Amino acid sequence: MSVAVENFIKTIYKNNLNSVNDTKPGSIAKHLQISNAAATDMAKKLAEKELLNYEKYKPLKLTSKGEKIALNVIRKHRLWEAFLFKTFDMSLHDIHREAELLEHETSNFLAEKISAYLGHPKFDPHGDPIPNSDGEITTTDISISLEKSVENKTYTIARLMSDDKDFFDFCAQNGLKYGNTLEVVKQFSNTKMTQIRINNNTILLNQDFTKIIYVNEIN
Repeated sequence: MSVAVENFIKTIYKNNLNSVNDTKPGSIAKHLQISNAAATDMAKKLAEKELLNYEKYKPLKLTSKGEKIALNVIRKHRLWEAFLFKTFDMSLHDIHREAELLEHETSNFLAEKISAYLGHPKFDPHGDPIPNSDGEITTTDISISLEKSVENKTYTIARLMSDDKDFFDFCAQNGLKYGNTLEVVKQFSNTKMTQIRINNNTILLNQDFTKIIYVNEIN
């Protein structure tokens, strides 16, 4: 599979899991920074290879064959993120950027070696699950977006769903890190803002942040 095909299939898979995005060709084109016509043409070609189902004006849906390819690429990406974060203590943005390049040049053999070296991790440093060598995600995700959290409750950060450098810089500066604990102080329904307390600091976050920070409630 070419880099373009792998990225196209991976984007469909990830967008399908994210309520913020959709899998229509135009949305995939915007994410990959290609033209709508190029996205439609790619979708038709991949449909002929039975990697996805294509209907005009409808969201794209991966076949089981296409999903297996997507999960294999995602496994390599997230293993590289875990490796780079552990070995070089690189920022969340930097490990994502480098993993985008390395994922396409990594054999299944090397991916398994990296996984074994890291102790077969279940999650990457962003909190995203790492598929196993069979292309299966064996963890159960019960996290909710921070915008849906409840006042006066305590949560652990489960996932940081972004690839934006400014977002990760802000998170690093304010202790918003996978596994860290925070308290929801107040939800401002009219302005769709959330006030949290973390590391003895109080922070006010807007919906652009709270919809991509996922948390688990501490009982």
